[in-house]
Amino acid sequence: MNAILKPASGPQGIRIWDSHSEELECTMVLSDSADVKTFCFRTVQPAWFQYAPGQFVTLEVDIDGEKHMRCYTLSSSPSRPVCLTITVKAEPTGKVSGWLHHNLKPGSRVRAHGPSGIFSVHHHPASKYLFLAGGVGITPLMSMTRWLFDQGRHTDVSFVQCARTPSDLLCRSELEAISARVPEFRVSFVCERPNPYGAWTGYSGRLNQLMLELICPDYFEREVFCCGPEPYMQAVRNVLQAAGFDMRRYHEESFATPVHDASETRQHGDVQIEAGRSANVRFAASDREMACHEASTLLEVATEAGLHIPSACLFGVCGACKVRKLEGKVHMVPNGGITDEDVSEGWVLACCTRPIGDVVLDC
Repeated sequence: MNAILKPASGPQGIRIWDSHSEELECTMVLSDSADVKTFCFRTVQPAWFQYAPGQFVTLEVDIDGEKHMRCYTLSSSPSRPVCLTITVKAEPTGKVSGWLHHNLKPGSRVRAHGPSGIFSVHHHPASKYLFLAGGVGITPLMSMTRWLFDQGRHTDVSFVQCARTPSDLLCRSELEAISARVPEFRVSFVCERPNPYGAWTGYSGRLNQLMLELICPDYFEREVFCCGPEPYMQAVRNVLQAAGFDMRRYHEESFATPVHDASETRQHGDVQIEAGRSANVRFAASDREMACHEASTLLEVATEAGLHIPSACLFGVCGACKVRKLEGKVHMVPNGGITDEDVSEGWVLACCTRPIGDVVLDC
């Protein structure tokens, strides 16, 4: 099925919406959380919407006489073609998102262009998926989830939603309802911290390799779709690359730079560890130096040099192997065993940090 191709009309002769010639009318505004709303649209004259799950539209709004264009992922599914929805977070500095939250009401009309984008399961059919959502980045993944569910097939999906607190989780009841009815659909929630009042029994902290192993131990077998803030997607890429995941099976959508077609696919400047590339570690306090390779951890290099760095979990969790880096570049993928403040002061965890070129440690 190619949902991007647009025939002149849909079932029963109903025409397909043409964004070049017709505005959308807001029919409903739903509150999803304290700062997130879903806006529902239909065409003024009867028409059906056709698009690929995961695509986005470009909204055109007039604010104080000035035209603004913003891209918003469709949270609705093409399997429900009479309504189009976008789910928007009101950003403190977001002029358009704030305007939508305060001004868009049932009966309001806006112009939307599209749909566009290649972030869709349509382009990467697989028997098993892993969906990783950070905050309002859940929108394209909900579109895909709703589409897969509406197909009436038992598609194997592991859905992981990450949020600041349980109150910030979006579509939680819907995801849990699908999971309860479809054994192959499993949902997990990760919150950085609990609500001030009330218990939280899900995963706590930030998504890391240890959590991913517990939540989805067979993630190496899955096609991975990820969407969220840039730091979240960077952290996900770090985890997958450190584990040796085939990144050709990793797909992401950025809020900052949405991709319209394959020619715009972003090339990340992520650190690439190469097993055969040489590195060197000097231990300043011990006056020792050791040649090694980038694939070796600092703990392994120290052990080979005859030095003892206290350690326990060997997985970046406990923080026992914390050492200070004096010079050089390293790549660290911890699992919660070190704070951002420690990292800013030059500390690293030897068990999950690899040297890039020449490195000097204070030990």
